[in-house]
Amino acid sequence: MPRKFVDLSIYLENDVVSDPPPFAPKIQYFTHENTVEQIVPFFPGLQKADLPDGEGWAVEQVQLSTHNGTHLDAPYHFHSTMDKALGEKKPAITIDAVPLEWCFQPGVKLDFRHFADGYVVTAADVEAELARIGHVLKPLEIVVVNTRAGERYGQNDYVSSGCGMGYEATMYLLERGVRLTGTDGWSWDAPFVHTAQKYGETKDAGLIWEGHKAGRDIGYCHIEKLHNLEALPPDGFFISCFPHKIRGASAGWTRAVAIFDDTLMASA
Repeated sequence: MPRKFVDLSIYLENDVVSDPPPFAPKIQYFTHENTVEQIVPFFPGLQKADLPDGEGWAVEQVQLSTHNGTHLDAPYHFHSTMDKALGEKKPAITIDAVPLEWCFQPGVKLDFRHFADGYVVTAADVEAELARIGHVLKPLEIVVVNTRAGERYGQNDYVSSGCGMGYEATMYLLERGVRLTGTDGWSWDAPFVHTAQKYGETKDAGLIWEGHKAGRDIGYCHIEKLHNLEALPPDGFFISCFPHKIRGASAGWTRAVAIFDDTLMASA
């Protein structure tokens, strides 16, 4: 049976809400019509008319954060150290040191679209959803979370939409051997606007980035700004999400893809 591929990644593009405005990507497009002057210095004496149809090349200049677009966060993004709960606190790994085997594994989808924006998912919520879909977690499976944010991508409220994964929910996954997770929200944690309100009421800084900070105890990666999770069943697919190899970086862009293949499933 031929493989089926489902693209789980958003575009890198201008003028679409994917990040808070100061952090948005910026892409400058150079077309065949306006790049001849880039070519001429390589070939002294060359004229525009000498080129086939008078056309140059197409090229783009991109201004990006490593956290623009669909990207994989390394443990180094969350904290300077990791694995404290495993008995040996060690320096958190950067994106170029993430084990490749973490990035191609069977996938599991948890459907949390019914939770309100800003809700912090608990371990009990994860356990209940796994029971609902009849799945028992196995080490290194990639767990992705479908939130309400997926349907709001590109809208003005995207960054503030969807639930977030709390510390206990994240640790529930990590203690069962999961090392890579993902969300269609802007962040693995609840949107900042909701956490800020709770912090204002409690002054409890432990609420800030609590899901991310689980990486202090067990190092892990997660993908943010996934897309099209609604098209996935609860399980029965692989996820490929190899990150760009950026030396010493906290994240790397990825073309995350779900792969359905009877041969792969039989050998898993």
